[in-house]
Amino acid sequence: MDAVDLLVQDIGELLTMAEGEGPLGVRRGTSVAFTGGELVWLGPAEQAPRAREVVDGRGCVGLPGLVDAHTHSLFAGSRAGEFQRRLGGTSYSTILEEGGGILSNVRATRAASDEELAASLSGRLQHFLEQGVTHVEVKTGYALDLEHELRCLRLLTGRRWPTRVSPTFLGAHTVPAEWRPDRRGYVGFLIAEVLPQVAVLAEFVDVYCDRGAFTLEDTRSILEAGLALGLKGRVHAEQVQHTGAAALAAELGCTSADHLERLDEAGVAAMGASETVAVLLPGAMLYLKDPPPPVAALREAGVPLAVATDFNPGSSPVRSLLACATLSCLTMGLSVEEALLGITRVAGRALGRPELGWLGPGSTADLALFRPPPGEPVCHASLVQYLGGHRAEAVVRDGLRVV
Repeated sequence: MDAVDLLVQDIGELLTMAEGEGPLGVRRGTSVAFTGGELVWLGPAEQAPRAREVVDGRGCVGLPGLVDAHTHSLFAGSRAGEFQRRLGGTSYSTILEEGGGILSNVRATRAASDEELAASLSGRLQHFLEQGVTHVEVKTGYALDLEHELRCLRLLTGRRWPTRVSPTFLGAHTVPAEWRPDRRGYVGFLIAEVLPQVAVLAEFVDVYCDRGAFTLEDTRSILEAGLALGLKGRVHAEQVQHTGAAALAAELGCTSADHLERLDEAGVAAMGASETVAVLLPGAMLYLKDPPPPVAALREAGVPLAVATDFNPGSSPVRSLLACATLSCLTMGLSVEEALLGITRVAGRALGRPELGWLGPGSTADLALFRPPPGEPVCHASLVQYLGGHRAEAVVRDGLRVV
């Protein structure tokens, strides 16, 4: 083999997450080579090809580039005051129904310039990248009118960001203030006027189906319209109260149903009979003091479990995906192996991107190296055991070292 562009050499412990290699595909003393933006070789360090650039992986744990499958990273405005109110006992739904919450960010996002929005988003994505996250789903939903939702989608799709981005249209995040007296009119407006224009920019259509937001009937109408236009479907389901949205997501073939704190047996069964992934969001569960989703029942039903940050300015201002993996174990009952799969291969599946979150022929050429906490052995378990503070030693995105 000719000299490769980049070689990550002699990784102490590498988790390939590849199918057929055990739960995590654990290898030791392994090297990974990249050329032309592709992974071209993976094997024992002593057999590694020559390389133009070499990264020393000794003493490190290697993971595929991490995948955050649910974020609201594009917004303007602060909700620090609301955080204080919630600490005092005011519920998230009450604040939303009073015109705060998401609606306060809508006002700020509409008023922000493109450059202001781009600068804040770039900074957030750079922070994710430095923690080993190479692919981030980013939702709109803090503009909620045609002009500004399109502006946000064009921003997401028209620039190169620190991480790769999956753009999701969440125009059905909440009913904007000007449409509050006529929720069904807003749903009709989304279907007739907005979705046909966003379908050429977004990958997904998402709906927040819950008390104070959209009904199950609304959700079906919006999802069916988006799916007919070629978008993939996702749902915020069973978070504040049970609505039946998870079963609807399974029925319609959505790639994921997210949150699921109030999921019932029928919803579990429907998801188990489908390909829909459960995206668990422990940051929001913690901040909102919600009960955990029925993880044991989902596991028994064979539902794939992804873990994401739900990063947003209100209900989950959490910027560490590995911290959410830890929280998913502590608060939801996932195993270390499930948590790590949930932020890699299963997260890629939740985004309908089977090339994400693993390493091997046909995978994305993304790799993250982490040095274990001081005094810990080179073992992936410590990355989940220790809560927060994990910065990547090196990150490869699309075959190029970017951290």
